[in-house]
Amino acid sequence: MTVTHRLTVPPERAGERLDRYLSGALPGMSRARIQQLIGEGFVSLGDAEARPSARLKGNEEITVLIPPPRPVDLVPENLPVAVLFEDDHLMVVEKQAGMVVHPSPGHGAGTLVHALLSRAGSLSGIGGVERPGIVHRLDRDTSGIIVVAKDDLSHAGLSGQLAAHRMDRRYHGIVWGRPPGAEGEIRTRVGRHPVHRKKMAVFPVDASHGGKGGRRIAITRYRVLESFGGFSLLEFRLETGRTHQVRLHCAHLSCPIVGDDVYGRPRKIVLGRGKGAGSVTVPRFLLHAFHLGFVHPHTGQERAFTVPDPPEFGEFRAAVLSAVP
Repeated sequence: MTVTHRLTVPPERAGERLDRYLSGALPGMSRARIQQLIGEGFVSLGDAEARPSARLKGNEEITVLIPPPRPVDLVPENLPVAVLFEDDHLMVVEKQAGMVVHPSPGHGAGTLVHALLSRAGSLSGIGGVERPGIVHRLDRDTSGIIVVAKDDLSHAGLSGQLAAHRMDRRYHGIVWGRPPGAEGEIRTRVGRHPVHRKKMAVFPVDASHGGKGGRRIAITRYRVLESFGGFSLLEFRLETGRTHQVRLHCAHLSCPIVGDDVYGRPRKIVLGRGKGAGSVTVPRFLLHAFHLGFVHPHTGQERAFTVPDPPEFGEFRAAVLSAVP
């Protein structure tokens, strides 16, 4: 079944590339997938030619057709996956740290998608043959809950909730230090790093800039649950879902996620002081998507899922407290 999306470009998005705009306006659709759809003639931009690099003028009407999925070339793999819920339309699973969500260069096997294809047989095709069923992602070293669509209607419905900020996503994370205040909101723009293209970067909220250059508004709310030995356990609520958002926002507050050696500090952490100081090496980001809530796109029923923090959280806390004099 072909899924149709019709969008009107907000005036403030004038000047932005078509592919950048659509990759943000249609959650679950990668920029590469958008470019593929444009190249295959499935995107129309008012009366203008739909090219990935076409610059928007504002108020244009865009129509995006998502064709039925092509046969998936990926080979299913019988990998262990913790399934929290499953019906004919979607699955809710808990991803373990270290597992990549979908195939990408350097990760052609052993991904969550390979494991889910082994269990479900087929997934929605909106994300393309490399990302079937994937509505939202978690970084490889981030653990926690993900919802996966089995059919295109479920995918479109869940993506719509994600775009409208109606999906309840909460994380726990252990950070260096303590943020300013027991709770707060971080609001910035997030876009590609101007020099290190594999990294993201934080930019100021500047109304005159709009969304040009792919810099999207990112909003994270946090509250401190506990502080111990120079570290804090935080709960995060995501209002938006930008790439690396929580990690970037924590680094922006000078409280990077423990284990995040890209935006933070080395994974080997010295505990205590003096010659007798010990150390601990964390194997991954101490970031965990512990709660996910959404409305089932077929039944209209509100669903919510919560999982406990992984053992690495407790092990790190114990190591820190044992080193505190």
